[in-house]
Amino acid sequence: MRIRARPISVGIAEGAALVSKCPVSFLGDVNPETGEIADRNSDVFGEKITGKIFVFPESRGSTVGTYVLLQMRKKGTAPAGIIMLESEAIVAVGAIISGIPLVDRPEIDVLETIESGEAVKIFSGREGWIEIDR
Repeated sequence: MRIRARPISVGIAEGAALVSKCPVSFLGDVNPETGEIADRNSDVFGEKITGKIFVFPESRGSTVGTYVLLQMRKKGTAPAGIIMLESEAIVAVGAIISGIPLVDRPEIDVLETIESGEAVKIFSGREGWIEIDR
């Protein structure tokens, strides 16, 4: 299945999906040392985003989240790619400076379509799309 999306941060990524229906702040909700979701109120609390395609609706919180993504990349705990319903500057800039492919505004609701654990690919360049292996 191929889903068109808006490209934000250029690149190609693939991996198992981790899908959260909750907004995420990379400052406080994610442990940059381990790549684990640290927010006890999250529907994916304790799960690792490291090396995964992290799917979530939107971000919230501090501009420091940009640098948390960069720190995660340097430590090897970053996600392989990010899919959001709606991106904004904090995560977009963090993904760009960290070299993490990011797409948003998918043509269908990926929170209802993609399941955690599914194999997902992101293509982000002149065009953007998501492929789900089914």
